[in-house]
Amino acid sequence: MPIDFLNFQHLYYFWIVAREGGISPASQVLDISPSTISSQVGQLERALQVKLFRRVGRNIRLTDVGHIAFRYAEQIFGLGRELTHAVTGWDTGGPLSLQVGIADAVPKLLATKLLQPAFIDSPEILLNCQEGRSEILLGELALHRLDLVLLDAPAKPGSTVRAFSRLLQESVIAIFGTPELARQHCHGFPGSLEGAPVLLPTPNSSIRRSFGRWSEMHGVQPRVAGVFEDGALMKDFGRIGVGLFPAPLTIADDLKRQYGVECVGTLEGTHARYYAVTVERQLQHPAVLAICNSGKEAGA
Repeated sequence: MPIDFLNFQHLYYFWIVAREGGISPASQVLDISPSTISSQVGQLERALQVKLFRRVGRNIRLTDVGHIAFRYAEQIFGLGRELTHAVTGWDTGGPLSLQVGIADAVPKLLATKLLQPAFIDSPEILLNCQEGRSEILLGELALHRLDLVLLDAPAKPGSTVRAFSRLLQESVIAIFGTPELARQHCHGFPGSLEGAPVLLPTPNSSIRRSFGRWSEMHGVQPRVAGVFEDGALMKDFGRIGVGLFPAPLTIADDLKRQYGVECVGTLEGTHARYYAVTVERQLQHPAVLAICNSGKEAGA
């Protein structure tokens, strides 16, 4: 059947009936008589040439085809809400959607903390998180497929994406390890890191670069026992004692609780910084605004 013949008003009535579980509750939601709703749904069934509901006693239930139609209707009207959000504002009465990109180099424990302000004023928010390399996420941001990207460095001014970076979190870098490794290397720190097994992020991580500069400046050469693109995997290997690993001191309590590791010491003079990147300087999305207001603008 050509799309031209699909009446979206009929589809909307069907969606509400399926969502509310019957014509009577849908009538109360729509403030329309049950007979009118029943007639509209019947017209949709005739247009599609299928039965969307079956009667079970005094109730109605979706047929197998009805379930398929309902899934499509959910997507259609969900996109309609997002369209309204994008072009006219955000107070539309439906669940607020937040599309976030999280760069691989951003610790997921920290990302959780950075995104928490979004839920203060919008507790029913629908959060969708996408992880990946920063350049890919910035491309998605430029296409408005993401509302916000979390990075461990501000967006480069020379990139093709006109992005605005706001500093959300700044922390000194610390070294963590199992209680046994912590006992072995806490005395005489940081010199005790000489020859110690360490697990490091890949070189594109700001923490890895800071650790490298710090090691060179202090003349300390640990033994690299592993290099990881996935920070969570690095911490898992740290949890079983393969080596020490660097992480922001601000998540020390979370690391101890989740991985059972302890802080061996801090790398004085180092900093891990994390940014919220958007394509708009004047923010409108209330959840993005809440997240960005928890930090400060770091420049375009």
